[in-house]
Amino acid sequence: MTQHAQHELEARLKAYKQEKLAAGDWLNHDILMAKAEKLEYTDPALALRVFQRARVLNPDSKEAQQKIASLNRELKKSNPEVMRSSSKEADAPETVSDAMESAQEVSEPAQAQVPTFTERLVSWLKKPISICVLMPFLLFAFYQVIWASDRFESQAQLIVQQPNGMATLEPAMAMLSGFTGGSGSSDTSLVEAFIYSTDLVEYLQQELDIFAHYNSDEYDIFSRLSASASREDKLDYFKKRVVVEVDQNSKIITVRVQGYTPEFAKTLTETIVDRAEWYINKVGHDLAKAQLAFVQNEHAMVEERLQKAKSEILAFQRKYNLLDPEAEGMALQQIAYGLEAQIANKQAELRALRSSMSESAPMVMQLKEQLDSLRQQLIDERQRLTQDIELTDVSGEMGVNEILANFGNLRMDLEFAVEALASSQVSLEKSRIEAYRQLKYLVVVESPTLPEEAKYPSILYNLSLFLAVILMIFGIGSIIRATVNELQ
Repeated sequence: MTQHAQHELEARLKAYKQEKLAAGDWLNHDILMAKAEKLEYTDPALALRVFQRARVLNPDSKEAQQKIASLNRELKKSNPEVMRSSSKEADAPETVSDAMESAQEVSEPAQAQVPTFTERLVSWLKKPISICVLMPFLLFAFYQVIWASDRFESQAQLIVQQPNGMATLEPAMAMLSGFTGGSGSSDTSLVEAFIYSTDLVEYLQQELDIFAHYNSDEYDIFSRLSASASREDKLDYFKKRVVVEVDQNSKIITVRVQGYTPEFAKTLTETIVDRAEWYINKVGHDLAKAQLAFVQNEHAMVEERLQKAKSEILAFQRKYNLLDPEAEGMALQQIAYGLEAQIANKQAELRALRSSMSESAPMVMQLKEQLDSLRQQLIDERQRLTQDIELTDVSGEMGVNEILANFGNLRMDLEFAVEALASSQVSLEKSRIEAYRQLKYLVVVESPTLPEEAKYPSILYNLSLFLAVILMIFGIGSIIRATVNELQ
């Protein structure tokens, strides 16, 4: 049974060499390894025979030894007869038939026996590591070194500052207003958001036609902007070419702009800085104007209210011909008090006269008449204080008490208007100070630079990163493949 299996294997090997192998392939280690790997899953016994031949040609080949050991373990379980015939061949370098074929091939020209450099190169390029690692790396290196267009980077540094209120105001007012004279994180975020905004991109397109530079055919197709790019694609491309960095400690804003020429990179950086400065100034002035306009309108209303109160008091005084109704009322009260005192004196005198004279005495009669006149005058004065009488020919009829009440209301309105005006003036001054605080300035720390050397592409960094990534992917793929083969 073993002899029959050996003859059958030899027949299959002979037919395989005639049909699948070209002249000289039987002496080429790399070609035999590749052929055997294809037979490994379809005909393990024949693959083992071809691997043994490859090991004879290159005894130091660890790959051939590993393949032979693996197939030996597999054939011991599945086909022990073929394994016993093959094990004999593993001990000897060649079988008799192999030796005869080798002798015949040795007699041919040396060119047919020894693989040429081209054949070895082609065989090596067919290996997985060459296809999956070397070829992509060479293509990427060609792009980075020869094809990729140079990009120059211009840089500018900015900072947002507020005016120093301590230098222009009294110390108490400055501390009350809370001046700091610095810049906050919201200001730097505002500048960053504006630089990345669609409004700035459209402005730059109108002023410099930036996308005509970025999608020019003079530069490589992979780094330039597509001619059919949408507005969103243009904005994304702009964000890749313009980088804004903010130092959280110093609040310094660094703007880095890439261009295919040094002049364009510098011009674009200058335009971005100028427009950002205009935007910051505009925002500060708009906020200050809006806040100040509101307070000024309120102040104008308070002034109008004060003028109205003054006009009403003047009209009231002219109407009743009174400078000070309160003083007029006090005078009337003093007159009434005086009349009462006179009446009391007259009554005392009358009692004294009656004690010594009769009622018909002339002095008693005269004193009675004076007393009646004083009482009537007192009644008239009290009526002026409490009843409606005609004060002047041009005034209406109104009691002094009502005049005092109305005048008190008008004077109270005037006092309220004066106090409101004082408060409004304080608020107006505070609003002016606050409006001054709203003013911000974009200070250029470093002017836009003119680059002399291209910064991108970073050839060494890109090649190293690409090689590391592709080797990692190839290693993972090889591990997965070996695991699958082992499980089969």
